[in-house]
Amino acid sequence: MYGFTEDADPELLVHEYPAPSRSLRVSFVTETYPPEVNGVSMTLARLVEGLHARNHDVQLVRPRQRGTDAPGAAERFHEVLMRGLPVPRYPSLRMGVPSKRHLVRLWSLHRPDIVHIATEGPLGWSALQACRHLKLPVTSDFRTNFHAYSQHYGVGWLRKPIMAYLRKFHNATRRTFVPTWALQQDLERCGFQRLRVVSRGVDTALFHPGRRDQMLRQAWGAGPEDLVVLCVGRLAPEKNLDLLIRAFDALSGEHPSARLVVVGDGPLRATLQSRRPEFHFVGQRTGEDLARHVASADLFVFPSMTETFGNVVTEALSSGVPVVAYDHAAASQLLQPGVNGQHVPLGQERAFIEAVAAAARDRPALQRWRIGARRSAESLDWSGVVARFEAELREAINDPVVQAGFVPVA
Repeated sequence: MYGFTEDADPELLVHEYPAPSRSLRVSFVTETYPPEVNGVSMTLARLVEGLHARNHDVQLVRPRQRGTDAPGAAERFHEVLMRGLPVPRYPSLRMGVPSKRHLVRLWSLHRPDIVHIATEGPLGWSALQACRHLKLPVTSDFRTNFHAYSQHYGVGWLRKPIMAYLRKFHNATRRTFVPTWALQQDLERCGFQRLRVVSRGVDTALFHPGRRDQMLRQAWGAGPEDLVVLCVGRLAPEKNLDLLIRAFDALSGEHPSARLVVVGDGPLRATLQSRRPEFHFVGQRTGEDLARHVASADLFVFPSMTETFGNVVTEALSSGVPVVAYDHAAASQLLQPGVNGQHVPLGQERAFIEAVAAAARDRPALQRWRIGARRSAESLDWSGVVARFEAELREAINDPVVQAGFVPVA
C-alpha cells in the first residue's frame, strides 16, 4: 500500500506494509476428540486443525482414549495425553481426571498465549484452575446441555446444581462461545456472561448429494421410488427417539414401502432393535461412509430437543436431504419452511408428527426441498468459522477487563 502523511514532503513516496498478525500459541483442553464420534469432538477437530492450518502453534490436551493411544504426528500439532476414565453409560468414551498440578507444570514450561476449554468435566475444571494459578487468559465452549440431559436419566433434581456449576465455570472465563443466538439469549437469562456466537460449518465437499448410493438403498430394501427416512445421532434417552418412531409409524400408514434408517450407537440401541427389528440400525458411521448414508436418504427427521446445535442437521442439508425438526438450535437458524424442510414449535409432538407425514405425502415438494437444502448449506464454510474463532481469541487475549479473579496478560 502506498500513501503520504499530511506534513510529509510531497515528493517522498512512503511504502506502507501492514504487519502480519502474530501467530498465537493456543492450548485446547477437551475430554472428547476424534476418533470419538459426537458433535463436540468433530467440531473441535475442525477448529484445532483450522488454526493449525492458519500457522498458529496449537497444543491439544485430552485424555488418552485407549491403551494404545499415542500423540499425533509432529507435523500436525502438539498433543498431550492425560489419564482418563470411561464415561458412565458410554464405555467407548473417556473423561479426564483432576490434573491441575500437571497442567501448571506443563504451561509453566511452555506458556500459551491463551487456553481454550471445550468441555466442563474434571479435566476442564483442572485447566480452569491452572489458568487462574498462572494468570493465563482462558476461553470456553458451551456445547452440551448437561443440565437438560439430567431429566432423561432420572436425576432431574440435579438440574439446578448442574446449571449453577456451569454458570460458575463459564463466568470465570473471558469468553464463552455458543453456536446460536437463541442459546446465547437463553444462557444470558440464566446469568451467563461474556457470551459470543461462533456458529458451526459443514464440509460441503464430503456431505454432497453426489454421494447418493442406489446399491446402499437396495440393501435397505428401498426401491428408486421408495421413501427412506433417516435419523443420525446418539441412541440415548435425551434424543427423543420415541417421537421418531411414532412419526415414522404415522408416515408408514400412508407409505407402507417406506424405510427407517438409524445411524448411531448408544445405550438404547439393543432395546430399540428388539422392539422394532424391521428398522435398519446401522451403528456409527464416519467420513465418506457416513456421507454416503446421509445422501442416500430422502428425508431427515430429527426429534431432539436437547441440542446446543446439531451438526447432523447441516450435514443433511449439505447432502441435499430435507429436514424436519423442532424450531431449535441449528434447525432454528437454517431451516426455511417450504424451501429446505420444515420446523415446528418446540415440544409440539402432534405438529411434529404431522409435519413428517406432510413432507412424505408431497413428493414433488420434497424434490424441490432437496435443491433448497443443498443451496442453504453451500455458504456454511468452515474457513469462515475458524477465522471468526481466531478473531475472538485475539480479542480475549487483549481484553483489559479483570474478571473472576483473572489478571489480564500484558
